[in-house]
Amino acid sequence: MCYNWDMDKNLRMRLIVGFGLFFVALVALYTFDAIPFKVIFGVFSFVAAIELLSFFKRKHGILNIVLAVMEMAFLVCGTIFVAKIDPSHFWYIILGVCGYDIFAYAFGKICGGKFFKKSRPFPYISKNKTWEGTILGLASSIGMVVIMMAVRGAFATEWMYLLCGLLALMGDLFESYLKRKFNVKDSNEIIIKNKFFEKVELLVGGTEGHGGYLDRIDSTAFTTTVLLVISLFI
Repeated sequence: MCYNWDMDKNLRMRLIVGFGLFFVALVALYTFDAIPFKVIFGVFSFVAAIELLSFFKRKHGILNIVLAVMEMAFLVCGTIFVAKIDPSHFWYIILGVCGYDIFAYAFGKICGGKFFKKSRPFPYISKNKTWEGTILGLASSIGMVVIMMAVRGAFATEWMYLLCGLLALMGDLFESYLKRKFNVKDSNEIIIKNKFFEKVELLVGGTEGHGGYLDRIDSTAFTTTVLLVISLFI
């Protein structure tokens, strides 16, 4: 039985916003030494931080504070890494992180549950993730990064970007766990009630039932933070 794409408004919104943001990122990468891209990423991190802080209107607690501080550190360190690396390396992050996110979601919708019918990889953190989506998403991410490395001839010096897909998964899981501890479904569900932020959130398709900036940048922030740490040693 074929998957009915028309039935999933969430998926359509993801595709529309995804391609729109990709076009914006493409233009920003090739103008003024990628400074617009870095600025856009910084703005995304800033709004994501506001979303994160809004969680405390819902719930408090020592563990919640620790988790929020960690997520805030990812946003800050991720922005620092993006600001310092060579613009050509952005493509590894785009292909590795966004490639995983897109293909994991798409494959999960298309063939999730067909091979692993009675099990989910992360039932207590992210129950909607499937083995099929996770495995094929990771494979797609690695494959795209490998192709780019082959084109650039840079396997020896840029190997750490092969981790992008796995790190994107870990970042997504961390944010899912964070939201569960704060009892929040979508990262924007608290501040979107403000008229100003409602308009801001629309720029990333962040309507109610479809998360905002933190949901868009969580995987990238975690990935770039780990890459920053690795780069400091190599």
